[in-house]
Amino acid sequence: MKVTVVGGGSTYTPELVNGFLARIEQFPLSELWLLDIDEERLRVVGGFAQRMVAAKGAPFKVVLSTDQREAIKDAACVTTQLRVGQMEARREDEYLGKRHGLIGQETTGVGGMAKALRTIPVILSIAQDMQELAKPGATLVNFTNPAGLVTQALSQYAPETPSVGVCNVPITTKMSILDRLETAVGKKINPDTAHLDTLGLNHLTWHRGFTIDEEDVWPQVMQGFLADLRAQEKPEWDLRTIEVLQMIPNYYLQYFYYTDKKLQAQQDWPPSRAEVVMEVEKGLLAQYADPDLQEPPADLMKRGGAWYSTVATQLLNAHYNDLGETHVVNIKNGRAIPEWPADWVLEMPALVQKSGITPLPARPLPPAQFGLVAQIKSYELLTVEAAVHGDRDAAYEALLTHPLGPTADKVQAVLDDMLAIHRPYLPQFWD
Repeated sequence: MKVTVVGGGSTYTPELVNGFLARIEQFPLSELWLLDIDEERLRVVGGFAQRMVAAKGAPFKVVLSTDQREAIKDAACVTTQLRVGQMEARREDEYLGKRHGLIGQETTGVGGMAKALRTIPVILSIAQDMQELAKPGATLVNFTNPAGLVTQALSQYAPETPSVGVCNVPITTKMSILDRLETAVGKKINPDTAHLDTLGLNHLTWHRGFTIDEEDVWPQVMQGFLADLRAQEKPEWDLRTIEVLQMIPNYYLQYFYYTDKKLQAQQDWPPSRAEVVMEVEKGLLAQYADPDLQEPPADLMKRGGAWYSTVATQLLNAHYNDLGETHVVNIKNGRAIPEWPADWVLEMPALVQKSGITPLPARPLPPAQFGLVAQIKSYELLTVEAAVHGDRDAAYEALLTHPLGPTADKVQAVLDDMLAIHRPYLPQFWD
């Protein structure tokens, strides 16, 4: 079985390799193809990946490639973890926001929109090559941010290629909840028996339920979460908000709930998050280049993305082995929530089987959450149209719609700035 990783030169790749090594008895991988356009990074990261696999007895082959069509040919699955424009483009996204007095962030607001405009055409080209060259029915598993928005584009413009979007926030939330519960009861809990009920859009979800062996333990979870907030000198959430919602918001909702605080924090840049990560990656790549290194270094945790390998390889393993597991993914709603549009891609629990990945029936969110979801989904749909067609009017409307976007009289200036700084990666707007 051949699996292809697009963006194989990512510093995350060694963690992904570890995930495949840990599951090799259940997931019979024969070839792992690492595809990247940056030959130097691919050489360093790919060489380290090959040493990792060799140290474990070479249960599968690691192939390095810069040829997209060759890498995708005959693949049973393709995962995407790419970054168009690399980390320098992320830094531009962040300072684009700061320059205009807006949130500068990788996945939401003007930064998230700029990244989506660069990324969507590239991901759609991968889906097109998969349809022609990959194994029949091969699934595209997208980790590339903004994951929900990219998966929305795939759902609309590459429906013939099965695709799903994945994020590590749900599993990190699940594991932190389990950690609290284990401390309370004084014993370990099998994570396979625990399920998180979450709903919304990628980086815009609310966690609202938790079961262990099908027993509802959400009251205990909320009680513990509120107790932790009360004990914090500077709690990350306003206590009254959590008491009223009786939900745990996704961390990224802080950009919407506490915008002023986030804007104030930007005044301390540099370094922005991109600049911090650039330094971390410089150190990681230097370590990866060490010919004696055979295990991912501890510094990889500074990069973020905890539980990434678990999320990725568990999903592929469940799909291949028809395990019928429940995973939180970004997927087309269909009729899972009849009250909401069928074509919306949502982040929600889904059943993972060999025949496909199917969203599980869910109750809709209350008005306080749905209002924000509907507004952001409108922005996402407009951004998809802008990215696919190079439609400047759709891009204008997307910025106008986003609650973290500029006021109407400044939309054009922000859009012009965004398109100019990323012109090399946005040919659809300039050709």
